[in-house]
Amino acid sequence: MKIPTNILDRNLYINKINPFVDKQIVKVLTGHRRVGKSYILYQLMDVIKAKNKTANIIYINKEDIAFDSVRNYEQLNEFVVSKQKKNRKNYIFVDEIQLVADFHIAVKSWLLDENNDIYITGSNSNMLSSDLANELGGRYVEFKIYSLSYLEFLQFHQLDNTDEGLERYIHYGGLPYLIHLPYDDEVIREYLNSIYSTILLKDVILRRKIRNADFLERLITFLASNVGNLFSSKSINDYLKSNKEESSVNQIIDYTNALVEAFIVHRIGRYDIAGKKVFERGEKYYFENLGIRNAITGYKPQDRARRLENVVLNHLLCCGYSVKIGTLPPEEIDFVCTKNGETLYVQVTVELSTQETIDREFGNLLKIKDNYPKIVVSSERSFENTYEGVEHIHIRDFLSRTFAKSIVKS
Repeated sequence: MKIPTNILDRNLYINKINPFVDKQIVKVLTGHRRVGKSYILYQLMDVIKAKNKTANIIYINKEDIAFDSVRNYEQLNEFVVSKQKKNRKNYIFVDEIQLVADFHIAVKSWLLDENNDIYITGSNSNMLSSDLANELGGRYVEFKIYSLSYLEFLQFHQLDNTDEGLERYIHYGGLPYLIHLPYDDEVIREYLNSIYSTILLKDVILRRKIRNADFLERLITFLASNVGNLFSSKSINDYLKSNKEESSVNQIIDYTNALVEAFIVHRIGRYDIAGKKVFERGEKYYFENLGIRNAITGYKPQDRARRLENVVLNHLLCCGYSVKIGTLPPEEIDFVCTKNGETLYVQVTVELSTQETIDREFGNLLKIKDNYPKIVVSSERSFENTYEGVEHIHIRDFLSRTFAKSIVKS
C-alpha cells in the first residue's frame, strides 16, 4: 500500500502506542468516525518502517470498497494469510474492524504467531470492548482517540494561541479534515452535519437496529441543548413526555447507551466526595466534538458557559483523567478528576466579575478538606492567579498545558 505523504503528526498517541510496538498484544484504537484513527495508523506505519526496513505491512480499510469482499472472519483471515511473509515481521492493520463479522476469531488466531504485530481501529466502544475482553483477556490494550486538542488544532490550522483561535476551536471543533475546507461557516456546518448524519446512521441506527430515528434525533437535540445539566433517564423521559414526545425509560437508556458507544457523547456520572462513592443515578452529557454539537443546536451566545464546560471536560479526558461530577451537599464540584492515584478538582465559569460568583466557584472547592490540587478555569484574564490558595487558570492557559505534563503546575 502507499502511505499518504500529507500526514500531520499526532505524537500524543504515537508516544502512548510506541512502547507496545513489536509486543504480542493487540493495539486497539477507538473513537468516532473522522477523528483521525486512520492517519494515526499511517503515522505508526512510518514509525515501524523507519525502525524495521524489512517490515511487511498488511493493511485493510473496511471503508474502502477494495475490501468489500472481506465481510467475515474467515475472509479476513484468508486475506491476511495471503499477504504474510515467512521469516519477517508482519504488521497487520485493520481499519474499522467492527464491520467484519466475528472479527475477534481471526484476531485471536493471529496472536498465536509471534511474527504478527496487530493494530485495529473501531467506531463502536461496546462492540470492540465486549468481544475483545471475552476473547483476548489481557492480550489487548485500548487507546481512545479524540478530536484534535486545542494545541493540535492550532498546529493543524497554523494559528496563534489567541482568543480568536480559541473561538474558532470551540465553534467548529477538532475534526482533522477541517484544514482542507475554506474558513466559511456554511461550508463547515454542512461538513459537520454530514459527519454527524453518517455516525448516526451507520454507528447508531443501523448497528442498534433503531426504528424510531426521529425520536433519536430529538433526543440528541435535547442533550445538545442541555450540555452540563444533571439528568437521569427517568427525568429525561419525564421532560420529553411533558413535551408530548412518546418515550419510555428503557428506550432512553438504550438510545443514550448507543450514543455513548458511538462516541457522540460522553456520559459523566456523579461522585460523593465525602462518602467516596459513585452514585448509581444521575449523570451529565457532553459532546465529544463541539463542532458537531454546535451544528445540531446552533452557536448561541447564551450557551457560552455550556461550551466552556464541555471543552474543559474534553481536555481532561484527552489528558487521561477519569472524570466524575463531584457532590458535596449542598454544593456541586464540576469535575473530580483522577489519574495514577492522584485527584484534581476543577470548577469552570465564564466570568469572575462579581463577589458572589467568586465566593461560589472558589468557596465550593475550599469546602473540600483534602490536600489535592483545586483549580478554577474561566475566561477572565484579569483575575488574580490564586484565591485563598485555590489556583485560577485562564481557559487558553488551561487548554495549552500539554498532555505529557500534569494539568497541575509542578
